[in-house]
Amino acid sequence: MEKIRLSKLMSAQGLCSRREADSYIERGWVFVDGERITELGTKIYPVQKIKLDKAAQAQQLGRVTILLNKPIGYVSGQPEPGYQPAVALINQESRFHGDQSPQQFSPMHLKGLAPAGRLDIDSQGLLVLTQDGRIAKQLIGADSEVEKEYLVRVQGTLSQQQLDLLNHGLSLDGEALKHAQVSWQNQDQLRFILREGKKRQIRRMCELVGLKVTGLKRIRIGQIKLGDLSVGKWRYLRDNEEF
Repeated sequence: MEKIRLSKLMSAQGLCSRREADSYIERGWVFVDGERITELGTKIYPVQKIKLDKAAQAQQLGRVTILLNKPIGYVSGQPEPGYQPAVALINQESRFHGDQSPQQFSPMHLKGLAPAGRLDIDSQGLLVLTQDGRIAKQLIGADSEVEKEYLVRVQGTLSQQQLDLLNHGLSLDGEALKHAQVSWQNQDQLRFILREGKKRQIRRMCELVGLKVTGLKRIRIGQIKLGDLSVGKWRYLRDNEEF
């Protein structure tokens, strides 16, 4: 049996992200088979038992995840010239009035808050922003199978064969796409359910079958629905919710 880097194993087991793992190891917050590990790069066997110190567990509990209904015109992540990042919308005044979380807003909740998945500047809908590396890995990790659901308004005609291609058979960037679930919602709107998130994937998929996207809205990620969350408003992910 081959030894594996401890931080990689911690991430694979969903304990935290690799970056967080290195931070915890440096602080002496990681135990392997009861022994405190403080040296970065330590390798262990996959069968060995990893445990986090209570301080690391407390830090994780204090991290927040925010659900935002992103408007068109905001970028998900790093700001671009002339455009603001979605995180700029998060403040006390823009909190959704129907938020049922008891969490009190604090500016500290903006520190390290990062999008877990893209939503293009000309798209709107559910965007997840989180301080928790475990949730980021769950949603955008290489092996993530979490569904993302979209309503997509289109122009053009679509044959049954082309609809079948949208469901399975298209490639982007030289790679075959995973099976999707694509169906007509109404006369000019399609419903897409994907388990991956390549850059501008839906728009590019539609182009390949001769459709032009005129509107795109994400309405669900895993078990979390956009629901009645207003455009530009946000709420906290509650303790009893999971993706």
